[in-house]
Amino acid sequence: MRVLSIFGTRPEAIKMAPVIRALNREPGMESMVCVTAQHREMLDQVLSLFDIRPDVDLDLMRPGQSLAEITAEVFTHLDPVLANLQPDWVLVQGDTTTVMASSLLAYYHGVKVGHVEAGLRTRDKWQPFPEEVNRMVTAVVADLHFAPTEWARQNLLSENIPSSHIVVTGNPVIDALQWVAKQPFDMRTLNIPELGNAKVRLILVTAHRRENFGEPLENICQALRKVANKYREQVHLVYPVHLNPNVQEPVYRLLDDVPNITLIPPLDYLPMVNLIKRATLVLTDSGGLQEEAPALGVPVLVMREKTERPEGVDAGTVRLVGTNPEQIYAEACRLLDDKVAHEEMARAINPYGDGQAAGRIVEAILKYT
Repeated sequence: MRVLSIFGTRPEAIKMAPVIRALNREPGMESMVCVTAQHREMLDQVLSLFDIRPDVDLDLMRPGQSLAEITAEVFTHLDPVLANLQPDWVLVQGDTTTVMASSLLAYYHGVKVGHVEAGLRTRDKWQPFPEEVNRMVTAVVADLHFAPTEWARQNLLSENIPSSHIVVTGNPVIDALQWVAKQPFDMRTLNIPELGNAKVRLILVTAHRRENFGEPLENICQALRKVANKYREQVHLVYPVHLNPNVQEPVYRLLDDVPNITLIPPLDYLPMVNLIKRATLVLTDSGGLQEEAPALGVPVLVMREKTERPEGVDAGTVRLVGTNPEQIYAEACRLLDDKVAHEEMARAINPYGDGQAAGRIVEAILKYT
């Protein structure tokens, strides 16, 4: 059985790495990897960390390219790859442009599609944009849907996808996280002296989503500035800033002069996991951090209006706070000031799995008829 895993961004690579390892261990399976390199720099360090050597590297990233351009590039360059490799299965993960285009192209070639982390929904095609539509397109053509949770499974059932084609596996990001968290890392290499002071609480920040560009991101920065000013010597905020100019410009303009905020380039996954472990609190608009931080006992405030991961909200591991600066500020202060509230979130059970998702995914492929 020939299985081709296709991905293009760092989050996809992180979540697919355990699956690729499980495929490589399975007798009778030929595992192949194709990267579109939709995000070149952030992808390569994950490939190195997990020792993944792509069989095909399309290297499609170009500065300032539009969604239409990257979609067209995936179609054009992946088409001959599928014709040449003739896989039995294509595996994709999540909801990027790479996922949508690859799954549709696999369908054109008559190749079965397995969708890892299937069934996430906000029911709003603009939030997140374009991810909500990407994952719905993928669901239409997928043959096997690997749902991370029962909630995701119910979403797929409501779209008339047969229950026999859906497997609740947990999320392979937990598999990856558990492995990476055990790897050695020296925090001093980050050159942030405050991390060595046990009395200073760390707030880890990420904000980069397309729907937050403009005023929402400026509001987020205002809230971060206000939190930093209130807690000065007690709290230090570390913000790895996405390379997109729509993020870089407002973040550096509004936060670069705040003494207890450190703005740094995007981090490799190993130091990022260690920052999560060191953090008291995570403020983010990311999807993956809503799953990863709770697995390490760290509360998360989600700076988005909607989330496709409500299981964390229901479980109490994350709280949806939107992009209103006063709301972000109030919720951050509550968790910094109220030990009981912080402990309730930190001790809540993470709903995203037990670290065995990859094995369940491979087993489901083997059993598919």
